[in-house]
Amino acid sequence: MINSVLPSSAPDLSDEDLLALYAYPADRPWVRFNFVTSLDGSATYHGVSAPLGNDGDRRLFGLIRRLCDVILVGAGTVRAEGYAGPLVSGADAEWRTSRGLAGHPALAVISGTLDLDPESDLFRLSPVRPLIFTTTAADPQRARNLSEVADVVVMDGEGVGTRACAAELQARGLGRILCEGGPSIFGRFIAEDAADELCLSLSPLLTGGGGGHIAAGADSPALRRLALESLLESDSALYGRWVRAVQG
Repeated sequence: MINSVLPSSAPDLSDEDLLALYAYPADRPWVRFNFVTSLDGSATYHGVSAPLGNDGDRRLFGLIRRLCDVILVGAGTVRAEGYAGPLVSGADAEWRTSRGLAGHPALAVISGTLDLDPESDLFRLSPVRPLIFTTTAADPQRARNLSEVADVVVMDGEGVGTRACAAELQARGLGRILCEGGPSIFGRFIAEDAADELCLSLSPLLTGGGGGHIAAGADSPALRRLALESLLESDSALYGRWVRAVQG
């Protein structure tokens, strides 16, 4: 069971209830982040995030992926978590196609160094041709090698600009962006004020605090304020959805 605490109390929400609650805005591109953290603030346990999630978190994780155009992730998270093969279930793919979406969301990877193996399962088993965002500072030979198995987008500068990355995805018709980390990517999006939403699962577990945080890097130039849109509960875990106010 997943129960709603906010915006109104309701027990045992259906998949369709949850999909409606997490729907992307229809009139603008949107960058959503999704993370899980322990009660003592760890984003991972023994290097990966999966042990922190419960059944409710895993259910929401799949439903949130249903709704996006593209899953954006950093190369470090790809190496740690594994993104090979289909990233949505067969049922999710059917739901997507019945609503005019691609059966599988696009996959985009941010990698400044291009330290990715073109013969790895990430590329060999992916149901879609991945996008890789990198910079002019990356090794040209690595870029050529990876161009055989992915679309490599080379951006100016030493680091991939988050706003430029989001703009490129939007230009490709991939405006509903779901970013699943890692912490350095989230930190950069915060610093550039390019994150629209944070979906955060708070796990009822204590790890000892050795797993790092959901964001990493230098402090943002300014504090970023978000508003709580919804709060769900399942088996003592809390799932919050915070969004920033849209200026206009």
